[in-house]
Amino acid sequence: QVQLVESGGGLVQAGGSLRLSCTVSGLTFSNYVMGWFRQAPGKEREFVAAINWSGGYTSYADSVKGRFTISRDNAKKTVYLQMNSLKPEDTAVYYCATRLVTDDTYDYWGQGTQVTVSS
Repeated sequence: QVQLVESGGGLVQAGGSLRLSCTVSGLTFSNYVMGWFRQAPGKEREFVAAINWSGGYTSYADSVKGRFTISRDNAKKTVYLQMNSLKPEDTAVYYCATRLVTDDTYDYWGQGTQVTVSS
């Protein structure tokens, strides 16, 4: 019943930008923290960014800080990841996920969207 659907991935040259979107259904959106993760070929899944219900709290991995921006639109039940100054090392499958604000574990995950950054 809980569904997270990512979109916006694609192929971009180094230095370019993409905006990922994740639309959520089956949850009361404002009660959940939303996060973005990524997994590159041959590497472990890693945390990218997270945002709380109000947008007043955001967190970023050091590798993307200053380049990526996470935001959310509760009316649209959508979370975004604006990615600027993309680097080849950003190439990965990007996943959105959600957790209850009182929990530590991300319980629900999207199917992922591929981001490929060419040199």
